[in-house]
Amino acid sequence: MISATEALDRLRKGNNRFLPESKLVSGKRRSAWSDTSRVASKPDREKTIPKQEPFAILLGCSDARVPLEIVFDQGLGDLFVIRVAGNIVAPSQIGSVEFAASEFGTRLVVVMGHSHCGAVAATLDELKQPGTSRSPNLASIVDRISPAVEPLLRNNEFSDEESLMKEAVRANVRASVNKLQTGSTILEDLINKDGLQIVGAEYSIETGSVQFLQED
Repeated sequence: MISATEALDRLRKGNNRFLPESKLVSGKRRSAWSDTSRVASKPDREKTIPKQEPFAILLGCSDARVPLEIVFDQGLGDLFVIRVAGNIVAPSQIGSVEFAASEFGTRLVVVMGHSHCGAVAATLDELKQPGTSRSPNLASIVDRISPAVEPLLRNNEFSDEESLMKEAVRANVRASVNKLQTGSTILEDLINKDGLQIVGAEYSIETGSVQFLQED
């Protein structure tokens, strides 16, 4: 299995191929996902039957505008993808990351948020006007995002909603990264002993680009 550094480089290059201004935009991308005229070939499918060997684990939002395999121009078997509204971290997400990192030797985990995230926006609305009627299940998502974004409102550092929303998305990503880094002895051991890296990222729906937050 490739290193976390190599995996991160593959994701960057894949996102560059996905960008609208890429010279590879006309049917020359790597994966079948990138060209609607193609489907996954039989050899592509068959090579994944014995086992999967994803080079990266991605925890992203369920938003329909952020399909991770397409955003990173990857094909069948390349990514182990976990999607949940607001890219939150609950026990099931931690367990999924533990499984992939331990079972497949994957050494890169990326938590990716995105602009215009509905779950983050709903959390900000709830904090501004508590008591909004929600199902207990939706409330559980808001409750997991709230600790990350509540300080932004309390400190009143932002003069406009756009800036507040952008920083709230990043704060939520960083909180999820921290929960994965510190909420599992299995992942902590892999970080300390086997080169596992857990990083945050933000996808821009407007431009199609991914910014890895470690590059801030």
